[in-house]
Amino acid sequence: MIKAERTGEKHSTDARERLRKCLLFSRLDEVAFEQILSHTRLVTLEENDMLFEQQQPAKEIFLLRSGRIKLALVSPEGHEKVVDLISPGGTFAEAVMFAGSHLYPVTATALVKSQVWGINAATYEGILRQSTTARFAVMAQMSRRLHWQIAELDRLTLHNAAFRVVAYLLDQLPSTHLASAVIRLDTPKHVIASRLSITPETLSRTFSKLSRDGFLTIEDNNVRIHDIEKLRTYGRSGGL
Repeated sequence: MIKAERTGEKHSTDARERLRKCLLFSRLDEVAFEQILSHTRLVTLEENDMLFEQQQPAKEIFLLRSGRIKLALVSPEGHEKVVDLISPGGTFAEAVMFAGSHLYPVTATALVKSQVWGINAATYEGILRQSTTARFAVMAQMSRRLHWQIAELDRLTLHNAAFRVVAYLLDQLPSTHLASAVIRLDTPKHVIASRLSITPETLSRTFSKLSRDGFLTIEDNNVRIHDIEKLRTYGRSGGL
């Protein structure tokens, strides 16, 4: 069940710290930032709760506080294609402000219990109209997202399943991990497969091959990578 509450005294310090670290809000002056905070709510979702639905009017942009959010396109027949998996600290739905329709193009669902900050889109849009600095911050964010999407397009169309799976695993690693590491797969494998544009069967076969070749060990929902650099080299070779 979805629970929403305004950012009151209980959450104001946390919201202030987290939003200030976000590129979209980091350069706002104090007056504009306080205006954002006053139009922000904390939304708590249980596993499988839907935050918003595809083609629903877009009234908020979001910053993930904790948990994991799946963004997916859903066909009229009910088929789902996962287009992004949001991790804590990530923003989403901000591009809708610049779309003429002002409708969410995807459905957002919590994969685990999650909390998101919902920021009133009209309030933020009004601030953008008045602040050149804020507009440049959004342009920087959109530019980053565009470069990421180009890289994703390359990954999903020009490389095989092994490359995609290896790249996904490496993306889950903190930059401080240089030798070995353990990754917890808190995202269902069929969702990962959809995100990588492969079938769940192909994902399982790829994990099995990587395990047989000694790159990793699967332990329930944990993936133990034995040598990160060797796995990275394998990925660069295209899994050949």
